[in-house]
Amino acid sequence: MDPASHRPIELQSPEDLTYLIGNVRRAAAESINEAFPPVDHPLDGEDELRNRIEQLVNDYILKTFTLAAPSLTINGLPLPPAAAAALLSPDNDTTTNNQNKTPEVQYEYEPFDGRKRDRIEQLIAEEESLLRSIAQLKRRAPQAAASRWAEASRASLEADEAALSVACEKVAEEGAVSGRKALEGMGALERQGDVEGRWAEAVEGLGRLKREMPSAVAKMERARVAAGYVASGK
Repeated sequence: MDPASHRPIELQSPEDLTYLIGNVRRAAAESINEAFPPVDHPLDGEDELRNRIEQLVNDYILKTFTLAAPSLTINGLPLPPAAAAALLSPDNDTTTNNQNKTPEVQYEYEPFDGRKRDRIEQLIAEEESLLRSIAQLKRRAPQAAASRWAEASRASLEADEAALSVACEKVAEEGAVSGRKALEGMGALERQGDVEGRWAEAVEGLGRLKREMPSAVAKMERARVAAGYVASGK
């Protein structure tokens, strides 16, 4: 195939080529089994025709993919001959001619869907947005919670202080009223005249002492000076 006139067949990975080869070999094996059903206990030479047909079909598949290998690219790179030989080796044959052999797991690849890719990108964007929101909440939530708690505590304290002030005023008013009522009911005290007279004498004595104190202090100062003069012998 001339690369200049034909576009190469583009594959994404070596597994894609293995998948294609396996599908072709599997389809060929199913066709052979339909035309020549396998026998559980074949006699000598009974399956010789079947074996020959299988060999020819496998050779044809090998030749077909060998000729097509130069026109294949994997991720935009040409398929190396060594890699092509390894992929086309009979060891990579996923089909089986022996019914007693455990069948291998076959992988089915879903066709590319652009809508699903767009949906995945949308979900990734939503996840990133949620992660950013969570990070912001981790930074802001503690501070906001502390502010709300402080505001609630301050309001509760102010309410308690206001209630206490009202209660104190009420108690004071009730106490004053009760005190006046109690005093009004007691009447005059025994020996009230003597008590009032002695109180007036005490107040008068304190006033006289206050008036005479400066002169007494001056006399004491003169006496101290005179005593000091006499003691010095002058």
